[in-house]
Amino acid sequence: MLDQALTALRTFDWGDDPELLRSIDEEVVACHGDEARRAALEQKLLAALERDLSRDAVDYVCRHLGRIGSAVSVPVLAAMLSDEQKSHMARFALEQIPVPEAVAALRAALPKLSGSLQVGVIGSLGTRADAASVSALAALLRSDDEAIARAAASALGNIRTASAAQALTRTDANPAAESSVAAAMLACAEGLLAAGENAKARELYTHLSGAKRAKHVQLAALRGRLMCDGNRSVKTAAAR
Repeated sequence: MLDQALTALRTFDWGDDPELLRSIDEEVVACHGDEARRAALEQKLLAALERDLSRDAVDYVCRHLGRIGSAVSVPVLAAMLSDEQKSHMARFALEQIPVPEAVAALRAALPKLSGSLQVGVIGSLGTRADAASVSALAALLRSDDEAIARAAASALGNIRTASAAQALTRTDANPAAESSVAAAMLACAEGLLAAGENAKARELYTHLSGAKRAKHVQLAALRGRLMCDGNRSVKTAAAR
């Protein structure tokens, strides 16, 4: 039945009867906890990707590889990142596969791509909270492409480390991405505060308290400073 489902996969689209692929779905569930069975299914799904599949079939396979894939899947998925028709699904799988090789593949692809494909990989690195990408993302804050600059800011906000915060405060970002940079700084400050790094969080909130900031950013920064100050009175903190 599994082989029949894999054969049906060759011409599959989302409008087809889902029963055609039920055996694959069931095998994904059944292989949980059985490494040999999981590895065998992974190889069969990777072999399917080497065929001329429809976009829907590629989507289907990548969704399952995201659940059961290992480092073995990474080279195949990485090769798809530059393909406009397959990049999104490959990124989805790489975001889910919990091995360092997956995020390393996304990081390696970053400088090789442009436009929407690069924006997608930037987002995936943010989803993986890849601290090793901070330097590369900081450079992209200066991009003349507003979408790329905004995506880089958002990714740094998802990483939420002190180095990510430093990149956001010390890089002359594309002015069109200002609101995204401010939002990312707030996210970093929240992350630092949650990690108990109150002094670093307060420094970032203070940086966001300037008169040139949007009102909602100033208010969020004030709230953050109050949280950093702990037992100090609201009145005292607000007067600063």
